[in-house]
Parts: sequence; structure tokens; C-alpha cells
Amino acid sequence: MTRFHKMHGLGNDFVIFDAREGAVAMDAARARAIADRHRGVGCDQVILLEPSEVADVRMRIWNADGGEVEACGNATRCVAMLGAGTIETKSGLLSARANGAGATIDMGMPRFGWDEIPLAYAMDTAAMPVGWEDLQEPFAVNVGNPHIVFFVGDADAVDLARLGPVIEQNPLFPERVNVNVASFEGEAIRLRVWERGAGLTLACGTGACATAVAAIKQRLIESPLEVRLPGGALTIEWTPGDPVLMSGPATHVFTGELD
Repeated sequence: MTRFHKMHGLGNDFVIFDAREGAVAMDAARARAIADRHRGVGCDQVILLEPSEVADVRMRIWNADGGEVEACGNATRCVAMLGAGTIETKSGLLSARANGAGATIDMGMPRFGWDEIPLAYAMDTAAMPVGWEDLQEPFAVNVGNPHIVFFVGDADAVDLARLGPVIEQNPLFPERVNVNVASFEGEAIRLRVWERGAGLTLACGTGACATAVAAIKQRLIESPLEVRLPGGALTIEWTPGDPVLMSGPATHVFTGELD
């Protein structure tokens, strides 16, 4: 039997295995089976913690569809709550500071080059000359994984369940893409996210970072700011030229064993 932690960040939920306690075999098929909410434990992402030579822990991430990805902001806060101060990921080295019921994560430097997102060919990433129905000219940024951000009048009015997978799998995005639709609520941002490989989730930490960066860079809002997701709010701080800081809660639900 293999022990796991069930945790969530604002409802974005994870099954976390600590392979530092003993080797855990993980692949796409096994991750899909564990993530299945009817026949498995159920989660948005499966997280595997391994020994690291450069950090407290190495974090690997599989989405519910079995695809391994580079980064997950909400999962990083959960790993910080398990005692990690430095976390090695496929997207780079992150630093974390637990604070009570949550954590602050240094998410690293955002990247804006078309080949850093990545896109299939060169274009302006601050106002991409593409669109899908009413979603036009998104802002593209890589915050450990690829995101595009659409600012709209009402984020809740967008049929993201229908448009999200169409955009995610467009050939313009060779590694697929996370799709964010955002609207302004005073000095805060209302955000919904279609996550590649996971679909609509209650919260997306990297999506909140990407959206805040897009808004700050275009001088639409000032840092720090609150990003309000269906599952709750995150605080994002960013000054151009500096790393992105994300703060928010992380919750341990239960510990279990899986055959």
C-alpha cells in the first residue's frame, strides 16, 4: 500500500505521493486512474514528490488526462505546507514560505517571447492577432506553463466549457495552452480558467499569476492585487523585472493509502 495526501488550494485538488519515503511508479495511465473521480481517488492533478539534489524536494505534476506538465501554483502551496522551502519543478526552482493556513510562492520570472510561450510561429504576444468568437487578441505569457489571457466585460458570461478545449488544442499552441478569461471588479480581477488537461477547475494558481502579469504589464491595474476565482481569492504581486509572488491558502483534507 502507498500512502498519499489529499490536499487542495481553493478547491483545485491534488493527490500527493511522497516518493522520498519509498519509490512510487507513476505514468500517464496510472495518473488518469488515480484522478478519476468515480473509480479512483479523484483530483485535478496527481503530484509526485521525489528527492532533489538542488532543493528540498522535486515536484512532478500530472494533469487529470495523464499529461505531465511543468508547473502548478496551487499544488506548490500545498507542497510548501508539507514542509518544503525550495521546490524543483520542470519549469525551474521555486521558493516557498508557509504562513499559517497558506503559503507565499516565488513563481519565478514571467516570459513573454513567442518561442517561450511557446507559439507555433512569431507574433505579438501582448495582443495576439487571433480570436475565437468574442474572445479576441489575447495576451500570452509563460509563468512556468503556457497561458493566454482574454480580458472581457463579464468573465462569467463566457462559454468557457465549450471554447476552452477548442483554444487549448489549436495548432498555434504546440504544447497546448491554458485559457484565462478575466474581468475587472474594482481593484480586483474576476477570473475563470480552462486548464489544459484538466478542464474547468475551481482555481488555477499559474492562471492567476498570468492574468495579473498581463493586467499589470498593460497598466490596467496595480500590484499587489486580488484575483478572485470560483474557489476563492489569491493575492498576486509583480513588478516588471521581478519574479511573481503568489499568496493563498492550502488545505490538507485527509491522508490515505492506495493499492
